[in-house]
This record gives sequence, structure tokens and C-alpha cells, in this order.
Amino acid sequence: MDNLEEKLCRCRESLEELDLKLRREELTPEGRELLEKEKNLLATKAENYEKELKVLRQENRKNAALSVALVLLVVVIYTCWTM
Repeated sequence: MDNLEEKLCRCRESLEELDLKLRREELTPEGRELLEKEKNLLATKAENYEKELKVLRQENRKNAALSVALVLLVVVIYTCWTM
């Protein structure tokens, strides 16, 4: 997850840099089109990273809930066993 968050962060930083270039620099139509394509590609990549992170976080929540349930089950069994 950390690796994916790092990739997403770098992707967003690159998007910001491209956006600044598009707003500040005088570009030829071809250069502008090339940067727009690169920006769209990065935006798509960032969106995919966000989706992957969302899925991983859901899996983490499920695993945490399962762990808590197992611990509670062990506590209940132990309590019943020792009474």
C-alpha cells in the first residue's frame, strides 16, 4: 500500500507540473497537444492507483474485522473453558 501511495503522490506531482507548464509556457499547438496527452495519461494512471488503493483499504478493513472476531472467539472459548 505504501508503494502505491508513493506512486500516486508522484503521479499527482507530475500532473501539477504539467498543468503549470500548460498555463505558463508559450507552446506550439503540437507541444500543447503532446502535453495534454501526457496529462490525460497521468490522470488515468492516478485514477487507477486510487481505485487500487480503495480495494486494498477495503481488504485491510475486512482482515482487521476478521482478526477482531477471531480474538473475541478465542476469549469467549477461553472464558467458557476456565469457568
